[in-house]
Amino acid sequence: MKINCKRTNSENEDFKKLVSFLDADLVIRDGDDFAFYSQFNKLDQIKHVVVAYELGKAVACGAIKLYQPGVMEIKRMFVLPECRGRQIASKVLLELEKWASELSIEKCILETGTNQPEAIALYQKNAYLIIPNYGQYEGVEASVCFEKMLK
Repeated sequence: MKINCKRTNSENEDFKKLVSFLDADLVIRDGDDFAFYSQFNKLDQIKHVVVAYELGKAVACGAIKLYQPGVMEIKRMFVLPECRGRQIASKVLLELEKWASELSIEKCILETGTNQPEAIALYQKNAYLIIPNYGQYEGVEASVCFEKMLK
């Protein structure tokens, strides 16, 4: 099946719906830690969103948010469970990286958790390197942070 990636923003209703599924999954995976992480995942500051569609249905999403000059943070990556294992997340990630490059961004960073082994594998497969935990994730044992140079 052909996947079409659409650039949009956090006002997109399909994005909001996918993020609600993501948060429901993270509540289960992260348990008591979910509240800590969710404070860093507000949608109102996200201007760059990619939603992936298959046959007109939104099946995956991801976003980039300016972290500091020249650095974008990958946020809110999610693929519907029934669509996983088909390289859709990599397509979304590639589109986000392309968009970041067009905005003259030099690198992308991100945080995921030890409770998301699929996410860790995705980022490693896409040439992201583990880095020391940054910002609000410093000292958080369940966090795994990555970076990828775009230039």
